[in-house]
Amino acid sequence: MSIAKVEPLTTARALRGPFDYRLPEEMAGLAVGSVVRVPFGRQRILGVVVELAEASELPPERLAEPIEALAAGTPPELVRLGLWVAHEYCSTPARGLRLVLPPGIEVRKRRARPPLSHEAVGGAAAAPPALLSEQEVAVAAVVAALDGEAGAPRERLLHGATGSGKTEVYLAAVEAALARGRTAIVLVPEIGLAPQAVTRFQARLGDRVAVLHSALTEAERFEEWRRLRDGEASVCVGPRSAVFAPLADLGLLVIDEEHDASYKQEGDPCYDARDVARHRAAQSGAVLLAGSATPRPESWLETSRLEMPRRVDGRRLPPVRVLNMREADPRSGPLHPETWAALERVREEGAKAIVMINRRGFAPWLTCRACGRHWSCPNCDVSLIVHRHSDSLVCHHCAHAESLPEACGECGSTTLSRAGAGTEQVEALLAGRLAPMPVFRLDADTASGRGAHARILADFAAAESGVLVGTQMVAKGHDFPEVTLSAILDADATLRFPDFRAAERTFALVAQVAGRSGRGEAGGEVVVQTLAPTAPSIVHAASHDSAAFLGEELARRRALRYPPFSHLTRIVLKAESEPRLDRAAAELADALAATLPDDTDLLGPAPMFRVRNRHRRRLLLKAAEREATIAAVRATVEDLAAARALRDVAISVDVDPQ
Repeated sequence: MSIAKVEPLTTARALRGPFDYRLPEEMAGLAVGSVVRVPFGRQRILGVVVELAEASELPPERLAEPIEALAAGTPPELVRLGLWVAHEYCSTPARGLRLVLPPGIEVRKRRARPPLSHEAVGGAAAAPPALLSEQEVAVAAVVAALDGEAGAPRERLLHGATGSGKTEVYLAAVEAALARGRTAIVLVPEIGLAPQAVTRFQARLGDRVAVLHSALTEAERFEEWRRLRDGEASVCVGPRSAVFAPLADLGLLVIDEEHDASYKQEGDPCYDARDVARHRAAQSGAVLLAGSATPRPESWLETSRLEMPRRVDGRRLPPVRVLNMREADPRSGPLHPETWAALERVREEGAKAIVMINRRGFAPWLTCRACGRHWSCPNCDVSLIVHRHSDSLVCHHCAHAESLPEACGECGSTTLSRAGAGTEQVEALLAGRLAPMPVFRLDADTASGRGAHARILADFAAAESGVLVGTQMVAKGHDFPEVTLSAILDADATLRFPDFRAAERTFALVAQVAGRSGRGEAGGEVVVQTLAPTAPSIVHAASHDSAAFLGEELARRRALRYPPFSHLTRIVLKAESEPRLDRAAAELADALAATLPDDTDLLGPAPMFRVRNRHRRRLLLKAAEREATIAAVRATVEDLAAARALRDVAISVDVDPQ
């Protein structure tokens, strides 16, 4: 008798699988990774075969048979990876396995999509250019690791200035892996960057390149997934989920812009694609190459570096002017007079500019000047954002929307104040003052439609002159030689967050936006508007000095015992009933206190603002021993879930929160 051990695809934490099913003769060919429909209590649900055995602890008459096997299966090594993610990030096996399953596995009939086409943004040469000496050294180091040379590190950090040609190193490294019969995964931080990356890789490698990301239709994702699994494509490009691409003989994993926080999944399981890539590379015997102009402190400290300090065009990084907004006339609005002057020079010269303000909408809040009423979300403890284009007030957490009022509903006054500025307001100001130069806006509102992100960038690239205004989307990976000015508004906004990574994020954001300027023959400049001109993150970003910033930041973190000198785990509980939530949070805290290693600090439960009509509480663990702390959290949460102590309370565990 053949036995299939099956993990049901149900997310209940109290469920302890896998469960044994006897296989009929017609399913004798079932393998690890096969997706089956099985009877489960009174339900019929999908499950994944995670192991095969010849016998079960239960008698045959007590074992049910699978109802059917679905055609598409997951490679066994990805099953192991999905289960590792579930274990490492204190999630459930079902949630970990769903990360590696074929897209749309429950869809039985599929219509055939023509092959994907990716709209080019900017040009891409089909033939490899001559490499600089630093690029050649970097490629040689990767090749040495691919060939298993003694002493060659298998994890490298490519620290290259913006415009130093990191993508060409990635391309050459991928070509080297393919030449050795291996495959490759290239991770990019944003869905919007995937078409640009695919365009460059396809220009060099043709249809051996496939793309995986959530902006594709389900049928398109499945077809790309199938091409990768069946060996028709040997290179996968995409954002964080592409780390689970079904490639055999993996030889190289590339993480572009490795500093970017979007590599961290927000939903359960809260995996970090960078750490998953590291684990997968180690399991596959692959080389890991992470690149950034502004690396994370963890990577700077722990990973062997390859340095590329020069831009490929030989030009110096653009000069940066830091403008102190405390000295500016508040009547001048969100743009400093010197910023306006720089933008007007761009218009006169027929060039291009990028303006970033990391806040979308028209204004961040609306108040009544007469009675002081403040418009806030009825479902969340946050302000409603003014969106003038749609004449509405919108919550950026739950999407609640209501019409923009003409008068206060409490006192009848029409003196309503729209305080602060967002991308929508800045777009309107620029369009009015810089006409006829076109203004393009790139944020979550304008880029929400299918292909909208790529179209906006393509339109900006095609324009003879123009301004691209947006959130941090405009800071990532774009290469427009005509851009002669980068302007950053409210550059210190991220410094005000109660987050130990605030300085790191501010430095990266300013340095990345600054690097978009001056890539063409006309050169460029950068202006940085800030209320904190002496903050180390601003000062070092203005001088393009990653080493100085990271040295100071690591010293600060060592003194305060923050990562990478400790390990953090965050647990968030949510419930509609606040008393029920407080009882569950207190019970969890007491249970953890009894099981955590002695040198672990347990902070909380602490209140968080309400979201979607659900109250929230947070516990934060700071530990020296990562594995022991994770094991204690995993066991405690599973025990409480099995005992029904967390009934009516949603819980999520975030290991290494960002």
